[in-house]
Amino acid sequence: MHHHLRKTLLAGAVFFAGTAMSWAADCGVSSGRVSIIGNEFPAIKSVAAKAGECDNIEFKANLTADHQKLNVAGMQGNPAEYTTAIIANSSIVALINEDVIRPLDDLIAKHGQDIPAQQLITIDGKVMAVAFMANAQHLVYREDILEKIGVEPPKTYEELLAAAKMIREQGIMQNPVGGAFAAGWNLAEEFVNMYLGHGGEFYKPGTAEVSINNEKGVAALNMLKSLTEYMNPDYLTHDSNATSAEWEAGNVALMNMWGSRTGRLMDAEGSTPEVYENTKVAGPMTVGGGSDPAATLWWDGWTVSKNISDEDAEATFLAMKYGISPALLNDKTMGEAVWMIDGYQPADVNQGVFAAIAMQTTPYPMLPYQGLLHTALGDNIAEFLQGKESAEQALADIEAAYTAAAQEKGFLN
Repeated sequence: MHHHLRKTLLAGAVFFAGTAMSWAADCGVSSGRVSIIGNEFPAIKSVAAKAGECDNIEFKANLTADHQKLNVAGMQGNPAEYTTAIIANSSIVALINEDVIRPLDDLIAKHGQDIPAQQLITIDGKVMAVAFMANAQHLVYREDILEKIGVEPPKTYEELLAAAKMIREQGIMQNPVGGAFAAGWNLAEEFVNMYLGHGGEFYKPGTAEVSINNEKGVAALNMLKSLTEYMNPDYLTHDSNATSAEWEAGNVALMNMWGSRTGRLMDAEGSTPEVYENTKVAGPMTVGGGSDPAATLWWDGWTVSKNISDEDAEATFLAMKYGISPALLNDKTMGEAVWMIDGYQPADVNQGVFAAIAMQTTPYPMLPYQGLLHTALGDNIAEFLQGKESAEQALADIEAAYTAAAQEKGFLN
């Protein structure tokens, strides 16, 4: 028996143009509504198109850069307009705060035993999302320069500093280290990475009370400062774009950089063969003798709405599960992301993020008040790096700024 399928595509995103119409993927759904909201880029278009192939569903997808402005409102109705939102670990927080997504444990028990454990995103003991692609910062290095000094790609930040010293002393490059150290979001992210690498905890357990003014916080700041001594003096203005430009200009040999940015460093545009042919990636580095990568894992994944029928929730779970199954992978989709899917074969450019997953890199914290701490970090680290205050004073300033913001928002009394 075949149901007539009503397929509606919103926002001009034409998924099915030019693809073989295999309308009859059996995803185990007998009936139900599947309505996706998510960001608009190739990997997510591919997931939505694959989910839409499932038989016996009423299907819609709204993929737009404005998804974070629309998803909460569109999931608050009863029934919710969207049965699933595709989100990242920073954007899931709003959906949890507004209580519009459901725990997936019962659906996983019934239909998801075969989903790899690393894809299940657990918050407060419940699975709230299924991740399907990843991004992280990791080592990028110039193979030719390291060969010149006779050094293997560094596995620790201490090894990176030792290599940088040799590169400078041998007159190869004056400022061989790069990094997105722009004051604000980027610099805060580097502290988050370095503090996690030292095994730090951001808050007193079970509370929103910040706890970074300690020896691990000091060690993290001191390592950031040591790196800046081998950076372009303008490092506080260098975001990912500016740092990438320094790399392409041939001024940098070692840096911690986003996996999603490495493609342009390894292609032939905007650079010389000497640089791009020797640009290689490796996993995230550790620091201070620790075993935790000094990095954070970022992921994209899907959720299931709370305010929908169990029938629609089940249909959505099964369709989205099919959307990120090995059936998704082909010559076109393989290069669209670092997929957390069985059968994914990473290209060279994606080996760094793949290594970050294998090393069990800590996901960026999914806490409603983490954004406030990130802002406080971004506003208060530069003065320490410029030698205007001690590490302890900088950390005290960060804690005070965070505490004031968290009280104002009601996270702290």
